[in-house]
Amino acid sequence: MVRGDTMLATHLSPRLGAWQTEVEAALEEMAQTRMVARLWRKDHTLWKPEPRGIENRLGWLTVAEDMQKQVGPLREFAASVREAGFSHVVLLGMGGSSLGPEVLRATFGSARGFSHLSVLDSTVPGAVREVSKSIRPARTLFILASKSGGTVEVLSLFSYFWNLVMRTRGNTGGAQFIAITDHGTSLASLAQERAFRTTFINPADVGGRYSVLSYFGLVPAALLGLDLDRLVGRGVHMAQACGPDVAPPQNPGAYLGAVMGRLGRSGRDKVTLIASPKVRAFGLWAEQLLAESTGKEGKGLIPIADEPMAPPACYGNDRLFVHLRLDGDANAEGDRHVSALERAGQPVLRLTLRDRYDLAAQFFCWEFATAVASHFLGIHPFDQPDVQESKENTSRILKEAQAPRRSARVQSDGQLAELLAQAAPGKYLAILAYLRPSVQADAALSALRKAVLVGRRLATTAGYGPRYLHSTGQLHKGGPNTGLFLQLLEDMTPDIEIPGSPYTFGTLAESQAMGDRLALEARRRPVVRVRLGRSGLAAIRALARTVCPPDAPTARSSHAVAGQDG
Repeated sequence: MVRGDTMLATHLSPRLGAWQTEVEAALEEMAQTRMVARLWRKDHTLWKPEPRGIENRLGWLTVAEDMQKQVGPLREFAASVREAGFSHVVLLGMGGSSLGPEVLRATFGSARGFSHLSVLDSTVPGAVREVSKSIRPARTLFILASKSGGTVEVLSLFSYFWNLVMRTRGNTGGAQFIAITDHGTSLASLAQERAFRTTFINPADVGGRYSVLSYFGLVPAALLGLDLDRLVGRGVHMAQACGPDVAPPQNPGAYLGAVMGRLGRSGRDKVTLIASPKVRAFGLWAEQLLAESTGKEGKGLIPIADEPMAPPACYGNDRLFVHLRLDGDANAEGDRHVSALERAGQPVLRLTLRDRYDLAAQFFCWEFATAVASHFLGIHPFDQPDVQESKENTSRILKEAQAPRRSARVQSDGQLAELLAQAAPGKYLAILAYLRPSVQADAALSALRKAVLVGRRLATTAGYGPRYLHSTGQLHKGGPNTGLFLQLLEDMTPDIEIPGSPYTFGTLAESQAMGDRLALEARRRPVVRVRLGRSGLAAIRALARTVCPPDAPTARSSHAVAGQDG
């Protein structure tokens, strides 16, 4: 029999109530079928009868151990960058190439004496302009991160910043650029042609969203000045804790995966992450991992990250709560919220981190758990079959040589009220925000999410475009048909030219939004577009007031918990 206290040694404590028996049955099934050992043997039949590219996507199982040999060279590389006098580092990437570095940047910041790191994963002109203004172009190192090597956003951003650097007095040309990619990609060739400072070739059997403990995460970590021995060591330690001979009840990754898979299959598919303030950025990474891995064949886990807190009555019976709790952080508010949820009968898992470096352990734990959950859902966790359509739509719109807003193929904009009229138990609202990311934008989006949660009892997600296309976009189109989709577009002016391209960043961003909308509409998934106009974030706050006015009874009842969770 599995009980909560058996997991305390691995810092995982379940409070599952009525679902405990079902999870115990899943763990027993895993033991009988030797599922954990088979996963380590890369047995594709855990997910599908045919290989379907599964076997060559499991390199993440051992990549942390393999990367221990590269800690010394990475440390030396970071030292050489410091000696070169770079004041800033800018990472240009999307999805799995940018979200892990963004979590590390937001969680740790730069150590003393190390360059300031910015992660740019947006084509919205305002976001590009903000980074451009924050750096000294001749003293900035640029990281181009792309597994495929052909990501349109990364190459467009490269064209812009290469041109900016070359026009700046005192630049050192290609020595200001490095690449992280797979062997034989066009990016690897570009790096050689332009004489980049160096290129890191990542293992080909590590998929993008499983790559945070590979070069894609560790090169930025080294440039931030993090303790790589400690970081990688925590990942290795968790891999050992999830090893082939560890019984499922004592195996943190197996246990978490069994809970998510079994409860998700029973309708509790909204995996809601509540994180301590200092590690709240972890949700960005976990969101992509779960959404892109499981959201296909009409199934999937719907990750809910960074959702504002509300009283227990605001949550339906479609939730599983996971509390990522960092010892020593400002946890009082989150602890009260989680305790209230437990008293209300909601299933909760508590994951305890001793310090911020335990994030590396959580990276591996969640990767392993996602593979296990995918087994229970009966899907292939290492592909993304529905992502390509949005990309093809974008390419077609760009080739039409007209602004996407004038395309006759697109229906006229709708209203948020029409969209929310379709709310029902088990559904969720996905806010797709083509805005310049900022603290102010985060706050406006949070206010809208809070209004929808309190006023409509509806789970919400929020993602910046086009970042979300490489994160939750697969789930939106391939997962359960329970999503309501709200696109928010800021004015793309003043726009920015992309050197060597017939279109601007604004046109690219709008085309990406339109391409995704067409893909959603093709699957009969409800989507509404709202142009924010010159009012910008004020328009988002106004939308929130229409959903749940400040003096509404439901809003006044939200006294139990206030603020943000992760």
